[in-house]
Parts: sequence; C-alpha cells; structure tokens
Amino acid sequence: MYKKVIVAITFVFFASCADKAPAKDEVIVTGNIKGLKKGKLYIQKVQDSTLVALDTIELNGSSNFESSIKLDSPEMLYLFVDRGQTNSMDNNLLFFAEPGKITIDTDLDFFFANAKITGSKNHDLYKEYKDIIAKFNEQQLQLLQAKILGNKGNKNYNELDNQNKQDQLLKRKYLYSANFALTHADHEIAPYIALTDIYDMQPKFLEEIHKKMSPEVANSKYGKKFTDYLKKSK
Repeated sequence: MYKKVIVAITFVFFASCADKAPAKDEVIVTGNIKGLKKGKLYIQKVQDSTLVALDTIELNGSSNFESSIKLDSPEMLYLFVDRGQTNSMDNNLLFFAEPGKITIDTDLDFFFANAKITGSKNHDLYKEYKDIIAKFNEQQLQLLQAKILGNKGNKNYNELDNQNKQDQLLKRKYLYSANFALTHADHEIAPYIALTDIYDMQPKFLEEIHKKMSPEVANSKYGKKFTDYLKKSK
C-alpha cells in the first residue's frame, strides 16, 4: 500500500511538471521527427550574421524531442537536424519562436515541406505571408522562363511587355508585404518583414509601418532593429 502511494505521488509530481506553464521569457519546444530515432538536433539563431546554437538535443531510441530556451522576445530560429554523412540539403527548418509552448512535427524524408508548427501566432502569420509570397515568386519565375525562351528565338516573345509585367509584379509584391506588415503591426512579424523583405522600399512606407507598431512590438528585438535601421537611413 505504501509503495502504491509513493508511485501515485511520483506520477502526480511528474505530470504537474509536464503541465507547468513556461516562464515569461521561456520557450518550450516539443515535437516529433518521424524516421529519426538516433541523432542530434540543434536549435539555432542568427547572431552577427552567424548561426549560433542555443541548445543541442540528442535523440537515442525515440523520435520525440523537447527543449527549453530563454527568449526575451519573439525571434526567428532554426531547427537543424544532423543527419551525419549525407548529401541532403533538407536539414534546416525556420520557425518564428515566441515565449510559450511550441510544437514541431515533421519527418526525416521531407523535413521542411512536411513540418507542422503550432503554438506561435507569429509563425502562423509568417506561414500565411510566405504562402502568398511563394505565389509571387512562381509568377516571377514564369516570366523569367519566358524571357529565356524569348532570347532563344521564340517569335511570340515581347521583351518590353515581359519587362513591364516583371516590374508590375515586383511592385505588387512589395505592396503586399508592406500592407501585411501594416495589418499585423501588433506582432513582431511586422518589423521582421520590413527588415528582411522591403528594407529598400520608399521610406514613407517603412515609416508608416513603424508608426503603427504597438509599444510591445517596438520594444522587441526586431522592433528595436527596425527603429535603428530607420534612424541610420535618414
């Protein structure tokens, strides 16, 4: 009877630890990589243009993993899988981390393409944004292919028309990015987009995004970087 009580107390203790809410500046990343039972995972961030490991996770017999890292504000991180000796380039997974609990489920065969990431509002917005940007990129690729074929002698090709279409498409792509950042200026995805995708846009558009940022976003890592960038650009 005594042993049963001890077992029950131990079970409750570990269960309570598992359900413990993360600290204010803590990110708990859990997940599963189907097909990976032995190997290493690295959670990395960009620091001074270099990828720096925040945590190393060793898998030995189970495809489940868990990591706890400190993060002062939402930030883009990488989940890198060490496959050992392989020619695969599908090793890095970009995710917009934010304090709280984040789940990453994927598989070893299609590490990036099959990834499902939940628990981060900024990542949800990032995925929504990138899905539309991918459509713009596809259209740009089609116009580039048409140009290549035209230069090879396609009689129906019009150089001026193709260039006009490329210019208009690029303009629409930039405006979409700016509008997305404006619409979601209460999330850290806004200054991130401004810094990575439209940093060379007309200052008036960038200033508008900056003005609309919430105080919390303005005080975040990307918010501060965006403020510094605008100051240096003047």
